[in-house]
Amino acid sequence: MRQLKNDIEIEKPLLNLEALKADFPVLQQVINDKPLVYFDNAATTQKPRVVIERMRTYYEMENSNVHRGVHTLSQRATDAYENARETVRAFINAAHSKEIIFVRGATEAINLVARSFGQKYIKKGDEILISAMEHHSNIVPWQMVCEEKGARLRVIPMNRKGELNMDAFTRLLGTNTRLVAVTHVSNALGTVNPVSEIIEMAHRKGIPVLVDGAQSVPHMPVDVRELGCDFFVFSGHKMYGPTGIGVLYGRAELLEEMPPYQGGGDMIRSVTFDKTTFNGLPYRFEAGTPNIAGAVGLAAAVEYLNSIGMDQVAAHEKALLDYATNRLLQLEGLTIFGNAKRKAGVISFLFNDVHPHDIGTILDQEGVAIRTGHHCAQPVMDFFSISATARASFGLYNTTQEIDRFIDALKKIKEVFG
Repeated sequence: MRQLKNDIEIEKPLLNLEALKADFPVLQQVINDKPLVYFDNAATTQKPRVVIERMRTYYEMENSNVHRGVHTLSQRATDAYENARETVRAFINAAHSKEIIFVRGATEAINLVARSFGQKYIKKGDEILISAMEHHSNIVPWQMVCEEKGARLRVIPMNRKGELNMDAFTRLLGTNTRLVAVTHVSNALGTVNPVSEIIEMAHRKGIPVLVDGAQSVPHMPVDVRELGCDFFVFSGHKMYGPTGIGVLYGRAELLEEMPPYQGGGDMIRSVTFDKTTFNGLPYRFEAGTPNIAGAVGLAAAVEYLNSIGMDQVAAHEKALLDYATNRLLQLEGLTIFGNAKRKAGVISFLFNDVHPHDIGTILDQEGVAIRTGHHCAQPVMDFFSISATARASFGLYNTTQEIDRFIDALKKIKEVFG
């Protein structure tokens, strides 16, 4: 069933959006006397009440340290923490819960692999292969490893649509390549990269692959075993969970060979002044008291997404992307950066000669929250010979009515700047 709106054909909503929006307390407020429209989901998503309440319950009824206590509260906390690990394992279909490492976020997960895998396997003359559209978090850690080890960082180029040059990728895969680290979905362009093809091509040459899934896990079904990746990282706060918690998935046979990332409590089996024996997976990579509340909050977010269905989320956001793109292209002077055939719900744009920060400021006055800047992807900006863009990014609670408000606010920018 279709309906016509502003001369654009759109699918009727796939989700009960009124009920969904009611789940998110922050979305009930007004900004500058207007109902909030939140289009900054690629930076962080809002939190449903079930996540907030689950973390509150932990602090009120279960708060204790995990793994080492015999008293009731410690057992409750340990059960909640390990159940969260299992919830995450099932969500991405990892083979074992020991392959799920809780970290602070995708950034720490990449740094963990860079330091630990890099320490063991990267040597002088080796090459690490990344793409031209990576977030700084998937560039800087590898630069640091390369500088330390005397290795070389190589980059898969992209075209003006924001699509990777797969022929160039084939040529770059060489006998010195030790790791491929690539984003699943570009945070700056919305491009959905062909990671299954990348993984298959790399594996033919025995090269492991890390996938940055920070922008994919909240928006589409992800099965790490189906993808075949060796490492997969994501952040809780981008998938309706709390900040300060994230996940590194790694194949057990790789993780078991990697040295610990940090030293401290819980990552040891025994310690003397002469020698330390390290714990098994996943604990050898979780030194110190973990973010227990963050882990149970993340599990609640996963359960919330499961209750909706990731296929439904993906279809809804695809409809939003198509609708917004069609409406934006009707605005004279607006340029969209990132026009890949496969895209997620991210639109980076410039509007006439108006600076992105001015665009963001005026939209905020209309109650519309977007992101402006280089989006921690400065090489992407350099590729397009620009310094910044305005970026609207969609989540499961967004609506076509909000897109209409967004468009109306953009028209006011044109009135102000001419």
